[in-house]
Amino acid sequence: MVIQAVVAGINGSIRVMDCEMDLPGPGEVRLRLEACGICHTDLLAIDGELGTPKPMIAGHEGVGVIEALGEGCDGFAMGDRVLTSYAACRECPSCRGGAPAYCRGAFALNFLGRRVNGDGPVRVDGRPVTSQFFGQSSFATHTVVAARNLVPLPPDIPAALAAPMACGVQTGMSTVMDVLDVQPGERLAVFGCGAVGLAAVMAGVLRGCERIVAVDLRADRLALAAELGATETVQVGVDTGADPWADVAQVDAAVDAVGTAAVMEKAFGLLDRRGRLACVGVGPVGDRARIDARELVFSGRSIRGSIEGDADPREFVPRMIDHWRAGELPLEKLVETYPLSQAARALQALRAGDVIKPVLQMNPENGDE
Repeated sequence: MVIQAVVAGINGSIRVMDCEMDLPGPGEVRLRLEACGICHTDLLAIDGELGTPKPMIAGHEGVGVIEALGEGCDGFAMGDRVLTSYAACRECPSCRGGAPAYCRGAFALNFLGRRVNGDGPVRVDGRPVTSQFFGQSSFATHTVVAARNLVPLPPDIPAALAAPMACGVQTGMSTVMDVLDVQPGERLAVFGCGAVGLAAVMAGVLRGCERIVAVDLRADRLALAAELGATETVQVGVDTGADPWADVAQVDAAVDAVGTAAVMEKAFGLLDRRGRLACVGVGPVGDRARIDARELVFSGRSIRGSIEGDADPREFVPRMIDHWRAGELPLEKLVETYPLSQAARALQALRAGDVIKPVLQMNPENGDE
C-alpha cells in the first residue's frame, strides 16, 4: 500500500513523500489517520537528540479509523475510531503494575521506533525508514499500530482536539491531578505555558486551586494562561528593572514544563514547606540543577520526574473527554491546524514558539490524499 508521510532525512530535510506500507501483523491494526498533534518531543527526535534513527517518520499523537486488522486484535473492529498514545509492552512488571509509562521496553518501543522484533512497516524506494516512533509514526496518512496501545475514541470529539490528549494535554493534566494530586484550595505554579503547561493550568482550575501562578517568557502565552484560569502571571526574561518575583508568594505544588536546571531550581525555591515539584520538561543533556540538600531535608519538599504525567492513556483519555464534553477543557484555544502538506511549516511554527499546539490534518479536504 502507498501512503504519504513526513520523512525527516539524515541531513535534516523534511519532505512529504510517497512510502510503501506493509499490512498489519499479528496484534496490529492499520489506521487511516485523521489528525496528529505535533509535540516538542517530535522536534527533539528530528534534531537527533533522542537517538531515533534516520530517515524517520515522527508523530505520536495520532487519531484515526481502523481500516485493516491483523490476527489477535480482540476488542477492535474495522471502522473503529481510536487514539494512539505512547507505546508500552503491557507485559513487563511496570506495565502489569499500572505504570505503562515506565515500561521496561519504553526506550526501544518509543524513541528507537521499532517493533519488538526490531523492524518497521514502512519503506521509501524499497529501503526501510524508522516508522514506529512512539509505536506509531503518525505524521502520515496511514500508520500501523499495536492494538494494545489504542484507546477507543467517541465520534463527537473533533480529531484536531482529541490528538493533543495523546501526549501534551495528558501530560499536563495528569501531572497536576495524579502525580501532584493537587487539592482544592492549594496553590499551584506552572513554569512554561506551552501545551503541557496550559493543560496543567486548566487542571489546576478543575482541582479548585486558590492560586495558579503561570510563568513564561512570552506575554501572549501568559495572557492565554490568564484566560484559561491562571490568577497570577510572571513574565521572565524581560529586563524591566523590577524583580518579577517580588510579589509572588510561595506555593504548595509546581510543574516544571520547561526542563532546564535554572527553571527546576527556581520552581523548587518557590515551594512552601512540604511543597511538591513535578518535572516533565526535557532539557539539554548534562544540564544539572543544584539543590541545597539541607534545605530539601528540613523543608520536607519533594522533587520527582514524570513521563506522561504517569498516565495510562486507556484510563486517562476518557477522563479528559468527559471534561471536554462538560466545557471544562477548551482545547480549541490551544490548537492550530495545518494540512499534512504543510508539515514543515507547522514544525517551524512550533520551533519558533508561534503556535501552542500545531495539529496536522490528513483528510482530503485539506488536499492530503
